[in-house]
Amino acid sequence: MDDATLTYRGVVYPWHCDHVGHMNVMWYVGKFDEATWNLFHRVGITAQYLRSNRRGMAAVDQHIEYRRELRAGDVVTVRSRVLELGGKKIRFRHEMVNEGTGEVAAVTELLGVHMDTDARKACPFPDELVARAQSAF
Repeated sequence: MDDATLTYRGVVYPWHCDHVGHMNVMWYVGKFDEATWNLFHRVGITAQYLRSNRRGMAAVDQHIEYRRELRAGDVVTVRSRVLELGGKKIRFRHEMVNEGTGEVAAVTELLGVHMDTDARKACPFPDELVARAQSAF
């Protein structure tokens, strides 16, 4: 993903690994989740924005493709890009790379919705946030 933004850098710790020595799926999801919040921040969906506007984000669909095993000590990065943002939804993709080998370890694509936390239902992104996000990707 040449046009993607670095959204996570970390390491696989021994406690991230399962009984066969590979990083467990829950940690892939956790690292992708951290990348998500970094991506959101970049496009203007910041913690301050969410709190001050009584808004939230909810994942409604996620697909993960596991390509290579990761083990304790592997340094990983995630690069991300927004594929679509408008109306009430955002669709984006993350790619996790083992920095030691250069191999793609996993890829995920997610669909999220922008929510009114008082009404507890989806609502449109404000026009200014959409414009800012579109200029960032």
